[in-house]
Amino acid sequence: MTDWDKRFLNLAAHIARWSKDPSTQVGAVIVRQDRTIASLGFNGFPMGTDDSYELYKDRGKKYQRVVHAEMNALLFLRERAVGFTLYTWPFLPCDRCAACVIQAGINRIVSRSNTEDRWDDAIQRGIDLMTEAGVVVDIAKWN
Repeated sequence: MTDWDKRFLNLAAHIARWSKDPSTQVGAVIVRQDRTIASLGFNGFPMGTDDSYELYKDRGKKYQRVVHAEMNALLFLRERAVGFTLYTWPFLPCDRCAACVIQAGINRIVSRSNTEDRWDDAIQRGIDLMTEAGVVVDIAKWN
């Protein structure tokens, strides 16, 4: 992992703190080949909808409403992402997001190892899908 990778992964960790989700805060940074930032995203509810703490505490309602950080970063992107790198914190994209990341043309993902068991299956399916598509998956050694 390069110093640039560390910087962008740290930025994704910082962006994750912008999320109002009390249980899982996720951040994403999309970076061009020239190391400039193309887009940022964090997990949260759609713009213009109620994002009260009570809704975030109710997992059933939260899961129906939440837009993942990776998806927000892709939706806020104002250009094609072909050849770009995606940095995510605190774990790799789930299978849903992985499919969209592949379609967008991102060819490298950098994150750290998953530390939350409840996401293991979705993240592994995402890794498998990205690997099948030729996306480089770099898992950073992080304390």
